[in-house]
Amino acid sequence: MKKLIIAAGTGFLGQVLVNHFKDKFEEIIILTRGSSKIKGNIRHIKWNAKTFSGWEKELENADVLINLAGKSVDCRYTEENKKEILDSRLESTHILNLAVQQCENPPKHWLNSSTATIYRHSLDKEMDEENGEIGNDFSMNVAKSWEKVFFEIQTPHTKKTALRSSIVLGKNGGAYLPLKNLTKVGFGGRQGKGNQFISWIHEKDFARAVAYIIEKELTGVLNIVSPQPIRNMLFMKTLRKSLGVPTGIPISEKLLKFGAKMIGTETELVLKSRNVIPKRLTENGFTFEFGELKKALDDLR
Repeated sequence: MKKLIIAAGTGFLGQVLVNHFKDKFEEIIILTRGSSKIKGNIRHIKWNAKTFSGWEKELENADVLINLAGKSVDCRYTEENKKEILDSRLESTHILNLAVQQCENPPKHWLNSSTATIYRHSLDKEMDEENGEIGNDFSMNVAKSWEKVFFEIQTPHTKKTALRSSIVLGKNGGAYLPLKNLTKVGFGGRQGKGNQFISWIHEKDFARAVAYIIEKELTGVLNIVSPQPIRNMLFMKTLRKSLGVPTGIPISEKLLKFGAKMIGTETELVLKSRNVIPKRLTENGFTFEFGELKKALDDLR
């Protein structure tokens, strides 16, 4: 294909996608709050994710648009941060909708970030796209509003897909590095009760899944997670084994709350049970290279 646009493509997931697609597209354009620059077939174009400033013209004749914009949820949920988390997602998605609408030759397929956090805390039921139960708290309401803004404006010439992703494990970013460091210094035991599920995906499978969605022209909502959610206790045990660390001190919920406050984050990121499966991906024939956690962690080691 010729032209790929990645909005907010300079972060961890953006770079995972750029590395995967750099030889598959003639041109990749990254919309960034940073400086405009060109390197090979990759162009960085400045935008503020809120208003038009010329970047919108780049969407003309694009094969694929991927939007990754949104403030990180790895922060304290103060009222100010909560507003920024919500606004950064809604504003960027809304302005892209307007940009797509005004294109003479709009992108053929638009994939927008969403989150598997849209489903309720679940110790009892696997959540798929059809029967998953969507809850009602700050994080879930952000996800619902995000998808509503994405889908509410009709783009008849642009297919739309919402990517409900969970924890992406990668060598250079995501959850793997802090968990690896914790484990190496002896704190690789269960977190909280340890019975909460973790839905995860290896960075290579994340990129492969995105490519597969584009190839198969899958639309609507898709869960971008591995086929096997795993309980926190077993996740940490598998990580310890992968790193050759024999034991790990468990971290209680009380200590997690104290630590989260100290480092400026929220315990929800660790304690919420994300029991999510990729039903639509697997039903449409996608196969995972790293479907088992041990294989994924050994590859990242």
